[in-house]
Amino acid sequence: MIQRRGGSTPDAALSATPARSNPAAFAGGAVIGALGGLIGLGGAEFRLPLLIGTFRFAALQAVILNKAMSLVVLASALPFRAAAVPFASVAAHWTVIANLLAGSLLGAWLGAGWATRLSSKTLYRVIAAMLLGIALVLVLGHDAAASGAMLTGTAQVAAGVVAGFGIGIVTALLGVAGGELLIPTLVLLFGADIKLAGSLSLAVSLPTMLVGFARYSRDCSFAVLRENGRFVLAMAAGSIAGSFLGGRLLSLVSNAVLLPLLAVILVLSAFKVWRHT
Repeated sequence: MIQRRGGSTPDAALSATPARSNPAAFAGGAVIGALGGLIGLGGAEFRLPLLIGTFRFAALQAVILNKAMSLVVLASALPFRAAAVPFASVAAHWTVIANLLAGSLLGAWLGAGWATRLSSKTLYRVIAAMLLGIALVLVLGHDAAASGAMLTGTAQVAAGVVAGFGIGIVTALLGVAGGELLIPTLVLLFGADIKLAGSLSLAVSLPTMLVGFARYSRDCSFAVLRENGRFVLAMAAGSIAGSFLGGRLLSLVSNAVLLPLLAVILVLSAFKVWRHT
């Protein structure tokens, strides 16, 4: 039986508790943003377990909140990166962006539709499994080095559509930007430089997340944004501040230490989300 989760759920009634105070939201967002900034991501992978485990949002509500804050971080990240990777360089690779979007937009729409129809228990377990997968990609794929495109011509286009479709589903189900999946795809499949791949991933993520967001807006759980507006703004502000700080601290922490540590955090978070009731 399909379980619908909206603003009238018991979780929504907790929105005024101290655990969801604006200072706590800002602090939580800042810590998660700093973790994401250290590895060049928006931190949504770590923010989602925080929304579920600490702030006690229901699964679908947490995904919608995560997506909203991820959009804010993404929108600010592109201008932040413009000095290192000019917009003209990103626009010059519009065919790569269009290739991935051809699959990711459909994947995002379908993924968001599936999320709104899943029972809470099933969605928690889907989220946990995907967090485990992201932990694996984080360790094995984040430091991928460009060595030329793996495929060319029609085969590359087809692989790009398939990869985009899968990434679109993941971004919709978790509310993440998908950079941890897009960046290795851009580097390995298209031979993009790692810095350029970071900006190209943002260009793909923004419209992909907007499509998923539009699909979620048709579900009653979308009301969680209106009911927790100040909480959302506080955590989004913290996420942006933390991402900025994490980027500045990047040179102080070795990826050889950082990536396994963050992967362990994701594995523990996945275990906690799996057991969540």
